Amino acid sequence: MSRPLNKMSRIAAKTASLPQGLRSFILTKLFGRIVPFLSTASVQFEEVSAARLVVSLKNRRKVQNHIKGVHAAAMALLAETSTGFVMGMNVPDDKLLLLKSMHVDYQKRSQGDMRAVATLSDDQIELLHSTEKGNFSVNVEISDESGEAPIQCEMVWAWLPKKRD
Repeated sequence: MSRPLNKMSRIAAKTASLPQGLRSFILTKLFGRIVPFLSTASVQFEEVSAARLVVSLKNRRKVQNHIKGVHAAAMALLAETSTGFVMGMNVPDDKLLLLKSMHVDYQKRSQGDMRAVATLSDDQIELLHSTEKGNFSVNVEISDESGEAPIQCEMVWAWLPKKRD
């Protein structure tokens, strides 16, 4: 079903014809203006669509913990960013998007760079457009350079009207 694009989707659509590397660079800069902390941490937007969003983070000094791995808070930031932005690609402009809860289980020590892949189902996207307010858990998978998941996350996002009656 064709729906009007929201502000974030319009931004992404303007970059659709660009080569992938340039598109990623521009979306990273533009989305970093929406949430300035993402630029501070150097979160990179690799893939942006209505159903799937991929972000990554290099294991650099500014995001490291005391054992030179990606800091626990930086890993959680990846989960929150990927899930929040995939929701942001879909939530109508007259709705407010809020993180309702974040549950992170640290499974093992991370190795190298990190990557988060957040996805929404067609049913979840439809729910965002058809209901005034609601919430659900957004699927996210976090992996490190070894391909394994150092953390498991549950991110619950809510939406409600921007204007109260």
